[in-house]
Amino acid sequence: MSVKITWLGHASVKVEDGSKLIYIDPWKVSGPKADIILITHSHFDHYSADDIKALSSPDTIVVGTEDVPLAKNKINPGKSITVKDITIEAVPAYNIDKQFHPKKNGWVGYVLNIGSKRIYCAGDTDRIPEMKGLKVDVACLPVGGTYTMDAVSAIEAVNDINSKHVIPIHYGEVAGTKKDAEKLLSIKTSQIHVLDPGQSIELE
Repeated sequence: MSVKITWLGHASVKVEDGSKLIYIDPWKVSGPKADIILITHSHFDHYSADDIKALSSPDTIVVGTEDVPLAKNKINPGKSITVKDITIEAVPAYNIDKQFHPKKNGWVGYVLNIGSKRIYCAGDTDRIPEMKGLKVDVACLPVGGTYTMDAVSAIEAVNDINSKHVIPIHYGEVAGTKKDAEKLLSIKTSQIHVLDPGQSIELE
């Protein structure tokens, strides 16, 4: 089974496996209706009620943290939920040295288990101990700094996570630039994919 992962700009990611279509934190996004929408937390650039409604059909399942009103399926750090045969794990997402995303808020990143593949979208987070040993095939990591970890910390996080593929996200809109993403190209232990919005990678 092939899995296609598309960066849609900022922190928005689309994951497709041929039968399911999943959006994570859709913001300023248009496209086909979702099977599943995952929201990491309620900040405006991650939780957009307008985008969720536009991408939803009556069958769409929305999963999110306690502060996400449109999420009928609530999730907390360390928990997992199976939706339409896809197991979704919630990984903590928080700041270590800034106050924008306190650990006590219970915000998350997600690991999607699709077939034999594990795809991690980290949410708004710094490099945190919970990343170590996640054992994922793809890690979508914020690199923009200010509100999340910067590229230097993201490079350290890649070493913690040890994922085969890395897609830098969370830059170009609210904080950070493509130059931040390109700093990760110095990593030789993982394949780094600096994508333009709408570009994809595909895993067989």
